[in-house]
Amino acid sequence: MKFELEQIATIKSPFCDLINMPVQPKGAKEVYATIEFKPEYTDGLKDLDGFSHVYLIYYFHKVNKPELQVVPFNDKTNTPRGVFATRTPMHPNSMGLSVVELIKVEDNIVTIKGVDILDGTPLLDIKPYIENFDKVEGEVKSGWMKSSQEEVSQKRSDDRFVSKEDK
Repeated sequence: MKFELEQIATIKSPFCDLINMPVQPKGAKEVYATIEFKPEYTDGLKDLDGFSHVYLIYYFHKVNKPELQVVPFNDKTNTPRGVFATRTPMHPNSMGLSVVELIKVEDNIVTIKGVDILDGTPLLDIKPYIENFDKVEGEVKSGWMKSSQEEVSQKRSDDRFVSKEDK
């Protein structure tokens, strides 16, 4: 089955280069960005300002060739992992997911905080984080990922997922 997705907005962030960016929102806690929605989607932002956090679903527009095995940024052992067991941008459909803090909604502009996303990234969808739906209870396992919160917040991207054209 083939289907199409439509870009509803553009994420405007301070990160204009794929190298040396935070690799997760934990490493970008104080980074602000805006999302500029296409005017025809402005009415869909009604009531969003009542939420503290939102999920962003976006397209990694700089991924040229997906990989089925990658060495993730936070893998201390440098072991190739199946792409579906990682949060790298190299997935077959090149979709990203981030939970960010919602600062304000003004007309078709949404201001967010905690952003690890490249400037100009196409936004596909936005959804509110709802603790009663989304908070995970009980035992949580993180598979191969053994980095501490501090290590994750300090980690920056290198050129391992950057195509030759973008270097």
